[in-house]
Amino acid sequence: MTEDAIDRIVHEWNRERPDLDVSVTHVLQRITRLYLLQSASFAQLFNPYGLTFGEYEVLAALMRSGPPHRLKPSDLVGALVLSSGAMTNRIDRVEAAGLVERLPDPDDRRGTLVALTDKGHQAVDEAVVAHLANEERLLTALSA
Repeated sequence: MTEDAIDRIVHEWNRERPDLDVSVTHVLQRITRLYLLQSASFAQLFNPYGLTFGEYEVLAALMRSGPPHRLKPSDLVGALVLSSGAMTNRIDRVEAAGLVERLPDPDDRRGTLVALTDKGHQAVDEAVVAHLANEERLLTALSA
């Protein structure tokens, strides 16, 4: 078995501080590095679509909601586990790109709905295929 940078970090801590149990470093450092690699991969993947991963998540949540692909902003907050301020920023960005539109909520005079536009529907429909292929590629290095 080959040793990697994380193994070396653990061995160095074990050598310098044998009194500490640094075994958790193996797991948490690998999770951190996987997250960084995944984030870089996602940024590269979504860039040709003019999207960030966060913007894709908004479009994907609307797509998954089914026709007519409209949700209240509060439902998007729940679907993506974001603060309302962060969701407003994401909605603003995808609205400025013409991927969603804000519509009056027919069930609540004061409310709005966020709806996929045709352009947004096309973008998420294409991006999801590439995204799933990329996720599969990322996981091929793992055994069952």
